[in-house]
Amino acid sequence: MKSTTNELLRDLKLSTFINQFPILEKKAVKGDWSYERFLKELSLSELDHRKEMKTARLLKQSKIPPQYTFETLDPKLLTTNVRKELSILLKGEFLYDASNVLAFGLPGRGKSHFLGALGRELILRYNTSVYFSPTFKIVEKLLVAKKEFGLESALKRLDKFDVIILDDIGYVQQSRDEMEVLFTLLADRYERKSIMISSNLVFSKWDKIFKDPMTTMAAVDRLVHHSTILEFSGESIRAMEAQKRKK
Repeated sequence: MKSTTNELLRDLKLSTFINQFPILEKKAVKGDWSYERFLKELSLSELDHRKEMKTARLLKQSKIPPQYTFETLDPKLLTTNVRKELSILLKGEFLYDASNVLAFGLPGRGKSHFLGALGRELILRYNTSVYFSPTFKIVEKLLVAKKEFGLESALKRLDKFDVIILDDIGYVQQSRDEMEVLFTLLADRYERKSIMISSNLVFSKWDKIFKDPMTTMAAVDRLVHHSTILEFSGESIRAMEAQKRKK
């Protein structure tokens, strides 16, 4: 028994071919397209659909909060230097060098929003795989994995991401075991994959995170070696938004 065209396309997993075939067929007849052009248009529609599906999957698995977009971040609230660096970061070239992006500033200055929005743009523009997580959550997961003798496997799962965004690293007050798994993650990605970090603590106070001075120095050294450092100053964005709501 011979298969129909739709059955053949379904077997080949060309779902967009099936949907677009009758639409493009009419255009082809009307425009007197060649067979080659007809096939090319079908193929392009399939590729566009697959790209959209991949982008949607990457956005979902990134865990980036939906409100973190550049459309919802007023560029006037960013410093001139941050706006300048943004135009460079959006080119995505830092990913090829496994460079890091480090955002510092007091709470409420837009660090998390900025990094989340940057991660979103990298997905939309380049289909970059990104993972956004509060630092304490990723540390908890790695600590559980270590206790179950699965730390190496957990790091391999994280290794599939081109960028990991560690949000609010300054709020992590860790035990030695927690500090060790965080340092292991940083060391594992060093010069291989990019990390973005937001922190309300400057480097000189990172001994509160890593406890041990030598470990602190080693962590900072790895992060700074290839990095873009952004400083978020000015008034608290959250405070200004709250004042606007009151008015």
